[in-house]
Amino acid sequence: MEPGTMIGAMRNITRGDGLMNRALRSASLNLFGFGFSQALRLASNLILTRLLFPEAFGIMAMVSVFLMGLAMFSDVGVGPAIMQSKRGDDRDFLNTAWTIQIIRGVSLWLIACALAWPMARYFGEPDLVYYLPVAALTQLALGFLPTRQETANRHLKVGRVTLLEMATNLIGALAAIGLAWALQSVWALVISGVLASVAQVVLYDLFLPGERNRLRWERAAAQELIRFGKWVFLSTIAGFAIGQADKVIIGGWLSTHDFGIYNIGFFWASFAFLMGSVVVRKVMIPVYRESPPGESRENFLRLRKMRMLATGGMIGLAMLPALFGEWLIAFLYDPRYLAAGGIVVLVSVVQIPAIIGVTYDQAALAVGDSRRFFVLAATRAVLVIGGMIAGITFYGLPGALAGQGLAMLAAHPVVVWLATRSRAWDPLHDLFYFVLGGGLGALALWWNWPLIAGLAQVQPGG
Repeated sequence: MEPGTMIGAMRNITRGDGLMNRALRSASLNLFGFGFSQALRLASNLILTRLLFPEAFGIMAMVSVFLMGLAMFSDVGVGPAIMQSKRGDDRDFLNTAWTIQIIRGVSLWLIACALAWPMARYFGEPDLVYYLPVAALTQLALGFLPTRQETANRHLKVGRVTLLEMATNLIGALAAIGLAWALQSVWALVISGVLASVAQVVLYDLFLPGERNRLRWERAAAQELIRFGKWVFLSTIAGFAIGQADKVIIGGWLSTHDFGIYNIGFFWASFAFLMGSVVVRKVMIPVYRESPPGESRENFLRLRKMRMLATGGMIGLAMLPALFGEWLIAFLYDPRYLAAGGIVVLVSVVQIPAIIGVTYDQAALAVGDSRRFFVLAATRAVLVIGGMIAGITFYGLPGALAGQGLAMLAAHPVVVWLATRSRAWDPLHDLFYFVLGGGLGALALWWNWPLIAGLAQVQPGG
């Protein structure tokens, strides 16, 4: 290709207003923003570990787990509802969604205040009585986020949103470092989280284009949001069970020392899937909505191209730690953590079935079918929990991880069922990547087999 032709193609991608152009820009910007936030998080943590005592991070982990669980168990799907609804640009609909969001934020803060004392007793940390109500102000503040953020996601115009997210992350990191230097206390982490949330609301309100939200309760809009959101709520509970199953099952089986090593390995192995999931969640609903695959062969082929690129990119990124996990851990950590290399390899490989199915998940939400989305999430939750319990009972740590991968494989027919309903299923995509991913996964296991065999020697210690 001539240089002039290449430059023209790049200009079409960066400036064009077609669906593919906007989707590629949105995906690229989301990837950039995610990478920036992770790099900033790593850098700030390295500084904070030198300013604060280790117990501060343990206490903050308790606070974070509590708030994450509280938020996930109350997710009513306002964002996906706006992105998929035919009324997603209607002012009454958006203002009703904003009102529901505020009610949720206030409710979460009141629940956190009510549960502060029981949680302090459960964790054996009396100061949580003070930390939890203050930390929960983040949820109160985020309830006031303008719906203009979701409007930007709906139309795949996320450039300004990404910049504002990066600014928010930077403000939070600088606040945490400054407060840690001044206070030398857990309060530095608690207060900086609240400041970051308030900053996000202010920045979005000032700099995102569009009309400001007003309190509004339109009955028809509320009914649509609640009807859609009730299944998203149940799906989020199932998703929480999937995401935390390893923490409960493996964490209860391993000693504290071995569980710490497991978490290090899991962090590096899950990076590719987590990053891909964030991008897919923000991009695919608008793509499915604007280009329904069942509407024309052209739409189907356009989605095939996007899906092939997304799945290939995630599998490629996942295979890097799968093949070179031992070197990665040896390079970054001292010899006490070398066992994490096997975790990196095995977790990377067992994620392949989930990666192949992730681009289908949003097909049901794009057409407003949150009920079938819940069926998929619930099926995955049951299979993952059952697979991990059976695996760890009979084969220890590697059995638990293998059980998780086999569970996601067993759930794939339900993925196909969900995708078929919206005529989004692409058997060529699945066949190609199951063969390619299976082959690369087998190569990674063979190449690192001594590490995998070493995991079998890990004994229960919980």
